[in-house]
Amino acid sequence: MAHSLRHSEEPPETNRRALRNFWALRHYLWDYRGRVALALGALILAKGANVSVPLLLKEVVDALDTEAAAIGVPLFLLAAYGALRLASSGFTELRDVLFARVRHRAMRRLTVRTLRHLHDLSLRFHLERRTGALSRDLERGASSLSTLLNFAVFSILPVTVELLLVAGILVTQYGGWFAAVILVAVVSFVGFTIALSNWRMQDRVQANHLESEANNQAVESLINYETVKYFGNEDHEAARTDATLRDWEDMAVRAQGSLSLLNFGQGAIVALGVTAVLVLAAQGVRAGDLSLGDLVAVNALLLQLFLPLNFLGTVYRQVRYALADMDRLVGLLERTPEVTDAPGAPPLEVPRGEVRFEQVDFAYEPERSILRDIDFTIPPGRKVAVVGPSGAGKSTLVRLLFRFFDVTGGRIAIDGQDIREVTQASLRERIAIVPQDAVLFNDTLYYNIAYAREGATREEVEAAARVAHLDGLVADLPQGFETLVGERGLKLSGGEKQRVAIARAVLKGSPILVFDEATSSLDSRAEQGILAALREAAANRTTLAIAHRLSTVVDADRILVLEGGTVVESGSHRELLDHGGVYARLWRLQQEEGSGVR
Repeated sequence: MAHSLRHSEEPPETNRRALRNFWALRHYLWDYRGRVALALGALILAKGANVSVPLLLKEVVDALDTEAAAIGVPLFLLAAYGALRLASSGFTELRDVLFARVRHRAMRRLTVRTLRHLHDLSLRFHLERRTGALSRDLERGASSLSTLLNFAVFSILPVTVELLLVAGILVTQYGGWFAAVILVAVVSFVGFTIALSNWRMQDRVQANHLESEANNQAVESLINYETVKYFGNEDHEAARTDATLRDWEDMAVRAQGSLSLLNFGQGAIVALGVTAVLVLAAQGVRAGDLSLGDLVAVNALLLQLFLPLNFLGTVYRQVRYALADMDRLVGLLERTPEVTDAPGAPPLEVPRGEVRFEQVDFAYEPERSILRDIDFTIPPGRKVAVVGPSGAGKSTLVRLLFRFFDVTGGRIAIDGQDIREVTQASLRERIAIVPQDAVLFNDTLYYNIAYAREGATREEVEAAARVAHLDGLVADLPQGFETLVGERGLKLSGGEKQRVAIARAVLKGSPILVFDEATSSLDSRAEQGILAALREAAANRTTLAIAHRLSTVVDADRILVLEGGTVVESGSHRELLDHGGVYARLWRLQQEEGSGVR
């Protein structure tokens, strides 16, 4: 497994993606170019003060090496030495303060942008996503942005500025040989670091994949906690995650070995370069061309140059790793939503509320047809129900009406407006739904009901709860509306969660209502009370009801029987029973099940 994945990407492709990821960061710096320019100015001043320290140290040593030392070291040299140290530290901290806003604002913007983009992506993406792996990729992507900005401003640029300043001093003060030796050492160091780091990148890509996979497996097993317990598969889930982490462990050990090789090679190049320069300086002192202070200054300059340069090897690796970590996030941001608004699309206007499905065809995949030639109208203020066996395509109608997918043939119109030609936001604002599986936020009961309409008053929320017959539950709860419902609403029963969904639909107050198996989690006694509430909520509103239990839609103005993706029967409850077809057969079966007949 590891072997095949490791060789699935060629280095040139990895390099191209790294450049693409780095280019994607430009907006975060350009939008704060004024603050970035000030930070760079502080950086240059800090490095200027830093490289001046060895030169001043040379003057101090030379002063001590003369007869004047018997009188005393000039105090202004020592004071200047301390001032330069203080200036270097001060300008460095100023740079950090100026850039902090850029870095943290960039992380905030990237996180929000990614969240918005994920909400814009189609339902197909979210049906196929792996939540655990996605959350880990997002976490790594946001963290890597901070890493890249930090290293760019706090490591790469400072070392580059310092290298140029030191090279300029060596050429002007000590001749070309010193600069040539250092240039060879620096080029060798950088070349060796890049070559070996690029080789190690494949291991990093593979390690990221394995880490995301292990995280996904662990999160998925926790999300499906009850299923794991039902089948006693705790050991299986632990073993599955452990197998993936075993591969990750092997890659981590391999990466550590190559890291040690890289560090040793870097240390060897630095040692050879420093030795060669000190030999040149010592010969210059012996020949009388250089003073003892020059030797001390050259040594100090080398230390100031090679210490951060040695760290630059780590910086390069971290930058490449951060670019690799961003790869999935950048790829995600480049993913185009499947369903988009038409250019200049107007908002949906609903003066009447008529809904029409006109010869609608739909297929999730070209070879998998779901709906064929669906044609019906829901007149304003009327209720149309769609029934049929599981897999007939009933819930797909709801997804198409909300435009989670676009039809592959025909059209859906509301008051004569093709829903593909209006904005998605206005379309969904004018449709309220009670879904089959009501998923709640891990927040209070009040928050989950009020979620339907931002700005709703407490009186409106409480009124919606009463319509949904939630007032009894609220009265029984010690904290009432402020009760936390748990992740995905796990602290509530299925019926209670469905009542919350009904309260949301009532509070939203949209002219079009959709009931998708709205009472599927309720017992027969509770169902009758909820049906009365639903009839009240649906009064004078256009209603599409998707149902499996036929008893919940006997009051519909028209009932469509869907089978195999097509409408096979249509009529009122009485008309369909008299017809004696598919609906009548389903009715008899459900009546027998309800009465205990087998």
